[in-house]
Amino acid sequence: MKQTTEAKNILAQIDAKTKQGDLRKMAKEIKKDQELAMELWATGLFLPRQLAILIMDSKLLSQPLVDKLTAAMQTHSLTERTQLMDWLMANQLTKDKKGVSLIQSWKNSHLALQRRTYWYYQARLRWTGQTPPANSEALLTAIEAELANEVPEVQWAMNFTAGWIGVYEKRYRHRCIDIGDKTGLYEGDMVSRGCTPNYLPEFIAIESNKRNL
Repeated sequence: MKQTTEAKNILAQIDAKTKQGDLRKMAKEIKKDQELAMELWATGLFLPRQLAILIMDSKLLSQPLVDKLTAAMQTHSLTERTQLMDWLMANQLTKDKKGVSLIQSWKNSHLALQRRTYWYYQARLRWTGQTPPANSEALLTAIEAELANEVPEVQWAMNFTAGWIGVYEKRYRHRCIDIGDKTGLYEGDMVSRGCTPNYLPEFIAIESNKRNL
């Protein structure tokens, strides 16, 4: 794709020192511009792709387009591609009902990043402090059946969801702790100071105590 002058000027402002706050300022000036977004996305570069996500028009994010974006993220490292997908979820897909409907349809997507987003969104619905949705029983049944065989990025999100169910819904707490005990997922992992371990028995104990739950 031949770059427009506008895209070249924007790319000239982005380098290794550019921070997310800088990208947000740039996006605020640009506003919505789907054509420019796709041009920036076509560079294949991480920071321009983050900016591209910010200026996309959510109304144009159809399932086929999101599939293409998701597949393109596979060229990035695990850290970068999960960040891009989380950025897309937080800044575009959760902003309207159409985007949320897409997320809710991804439980069995053939794309791992979309399955991860489905589960991450389920966790997000709980840790934001609102009344937990009524699907916790079904989610835990699926986690118990599928967690062990999932790819690592999806395992993390499923485990994260089980953690927040265990924190906010006491009737499921022992069941969620048992998932951690049986799988041993993240047991013994080192975590940075101030961070909560992902190992479910520890995660649930720490986060529920913080909230006096």
